[in-house]
Amino acid sequence: MNWSLKDAKNRLTEIVNPALTQGPQRVNRGGDSVVVISWDEYVRMTGEKPSFKSLLMDGPDFEGLDLERSQTPMREVE
Repeated sequence: MNWSLKDAKNRLTEIVNPALTQGPQRVNRGGDSVVVISWDEYVRMTGEKPSFKSLLMDGPDFEGLDLERSQTPMREVE
């Protein structure tokens, strides 16, 4: 359904409820528009993003990677 911004400001609950049960609701302001959708619809459209922890845990295997710090000085020490 399409809503004007003026109506949307005064009737937010009437926009949110159908967004949750019926689908996206469009709000117009002049020539611009936004869409109100449920969180579940947003996740479905964008895909759930993995957490930082899962990216680290499921990421590449660093076995064999040399993480030892070089003991050589970076500059002359006086």
